[in-house]
Amino acid sequence: MEYTLEHTDQFFHVGFNKPVRILSSAILNGGSQIANHFFNFKVDENFNGEKKVFEAPDKTLANFADSKEWNGKCVGMMTAALMSSFQRIRIEEQGVWIEVLLTSGVSNARRAGDLADYRLMYEEAQKVGTINILVLTSAHLTEAGMVECIMMVSEAKAACLQDLDITSRISNKIATGTGTDSTAIVSGSGPKINYCGKHVLFGEILAKAVYLSLSKSLSSES
Repeated sequence: MEYTLEHTDQFFHVGFNKPVRILSSAILNGGSQIANHFFNFKVDENFNGEKKVFEAPDKTLANFADSKEWNGKCVGMMTAALMSSFQRIRIEEQGVWIEVLLTSGVSNARRAGDLADYRLMYEEAQKVGTINILVLTSAHLTEAGMVECIMMVSEAKAACLQDLDITSRISNKIATGTGTDSTAIVSGSGPKINYCGKHVLFGEILAKAVYLSLSKSLSSES
């Protein structure tokens, strides 16, 4: 897998030389996609609730991608976190590499099971993500493996927040993430990997890369 990285105070963008498989919870083109680009875009936080009318987030992201003239399908995330929180960690073992790119902020810290802000099933949250994680790997991941990677990312993120003693703004218990985190997994074309959990080496180095990058990112913002 070959790609280029651009990082500014407004976004970070990964452009792939060939289309790649991406599984994500991204706002723009989330789910399972074959894509040419990934980007994470910063928007202003609505600190005092002064903004009442919002453009649809997917439209904002699509318009930004169009303005950059990125050809092909784009997978896009949105965040209020500062782009100065960006971290990039790469670990390689036995010919397989994993790279984690993320931005973070915890003003919206939550614990799984906290009382939700929006009380109707069909309401859509207007808050934007604060821990956005992109995982790239040279390995060829099965679909089940990509899902397991998302599970491992979530557990590593929760472990990091626990060790940093970051608490939920709702319950004051240890946070497991923020209210609007997003994760993307990009599969390569190297050795086939079926399992990515805690019993296998791939899962170990994935968790270490996520933990280290998030820890460094949050430390840089403190």
